[in-house]
Amino acid sequence: MPSEASPDVAFAGRRLKRKVLLALALSSVLPLLVLTYVVHGFVLPALHASETVAFYGLTALLLSTMLAMIGGGYIIWDLGRTVARMAELMGNQTNVAGLVTRSDEVGTLMKSFSSMLTTIEQQTTDINNFATRLDSAYKELEATNAKLKETSFKDDVTGLYNRRFFTLRFEEEISRFRRFNHPASVVVLDLDGFKSVNDELGHAGGDETLREVAQILVKHSRGINVVSRYGGDEFAILLVETSKAGARLYADRIRQIIATHPFPHGKPVTASFGVASLPDDEPTPGTATSDDLFRAADEALYTAKRAGKNQVVAAGQPAEPVG
Repeated sequence: MPSEASPDVAFAGRRLKRKVLLALALSSVLPLLVLTYVVHGFVLPALHASETVAFYGLTALLLSTMLAMIGGGYIIWDLGRTVARMAELMGNQTNVAGLVTRSDEVGTLMKSFSSMLTTIEQQTTDINNFATRLDSAYKELEATNAKLKETSFKDDVTGLYNRRFFTLRFEEEISRFRRFNHPASVVVLDLDGFKSVNDELGHAGGDETLREVAQILVKHSRGINVVSRYGGDEFAILLVETSKAGARLYADRIRQIIATHPFPHGKPVTASFGVASLPDDEPTPGTATSDDLFRAADEALYTAKRAGKNQVVAAGQPAEPVG
């Protein structure tokens, strides 16, 4: 006596049947609604009362389309019913064994159908697994890119922007100056006697001093300015929309704050500053580069060092003697 069909397979057959019927409804009703809307919304209003033949012709076309859809839908429904029945037959172990072992056309068809379903299920599983792995890899790549973008422009010790980022932003500001003639300035500072701090307190004490200076610069700089550790104990600040006079005032204020700041190690710390600006320090209009402007500020910085340290010198101007 044949055993009953597997409940899972029978359920799958009924679900397939419902899907086919839904597809039939959508394929029949939606085009019909669209055609009806087009005829009554756009065609009929354009016809004159005397165009009776055209009106009845459109009506006949509409009815013919509907009948064709119903006929095609019946074929799809019948095919779906047949497929669902085959799925139910596959759930019957006795029938499956008998059909699969048959050597005639029915047995060949059932073998092919069974193999096709197995292949489809395997491919679906593989695609889902691949999609999951791809989504995971994409999220991991996004996180890695965000982390690299963040860390590649930051200094490890101070958390400030590094030399690379400063150079990129400096180039952008020079380009903006060329377009709009808005001033831009750069301030370079170097800690005085920082080697003695490292020698006495070790690199840990030196790093702590650098972090304290970095916090001072960030706290007393505008958000649009770019504060960076340029290298060693040298810092560079890009002052956006700032003239040379304004840059000098900024540098002198930072100099005084550093000189009076209570560093944790208790040792006094001072710094020397160099300032350069556009357009003031551009010998020939349209020729200065970021390297030229930074070099001018760096030379002013070493002028301040040679003049006694702990002071601000602007490019092209003499240092003030330290009393």
